[in-house]
Amino acid sequence: MPVPIRRLAVALTLCCALLAGSAGWSTAQSDGQHSRPTATAVADEPSPTTSAERQKFAKTRFVANAALAAGATYEWIWKPYKEGKFKKGAPHRKTTLVKAGLAGAFTYNRLKAAVRNAQGDPTLSKALAPLNSAIAGLRDLPSKLRKGDGSAAGSFNDTINKVKDAGKSAGAPVKDKVPSASQLRSGS
Repeated sequence: MPVPIRRLAVALTLCCALLAGSAGWSTAQSDGQHSRPTATAVADEPSPTTSAERQKFAKTRFVANAALAAGATYEWIWKPYKEGKFKKGAPHRKTTLVKAGLAGAFTYNRLKAAVRNAQGDPTLSKALAPLNSAIAGLRDLPSKLRKGDGSAAGSFNDTINKVKDAGKSAGAPVKDKVPSASQLRSGS
């Protein structure tokens, strides 16, 4: 009965691997070298970060998060709102409202991250302090967007413009960066 070439090749490769492995093990045993696996201890808690480490790239991370929030707001909330796609009877209204709701949640998430990043830089922290209540007010707006409430689009746009102005005054200008669809779905 003929044996398929593929089976023969697999068997030959397996035999060679086992033979080479056992030969290497027996050589190490005869040399008297016993290598035992060792485990390294991992600290239970992460090491505390210094204020210098917290401030490192604080402005850069703030700009990146605020730019993603601004881009999502412009692309999926403000632009469709200005084009009248939230009005009853507009084509693809449901899809537009769902996208706006996702973009609203994404924007809120990225603005909260931007505020956390800004806390690493004293100038940015002072500039964004008055905006914390405006950003917190965005929390319920994604559900309003999904319901078709057009005033929510204006609230998002106003808050984004305030964040951009605060960043610019602190030396961290923010430009819109439209997030990819996968970033929008994952929320980061």
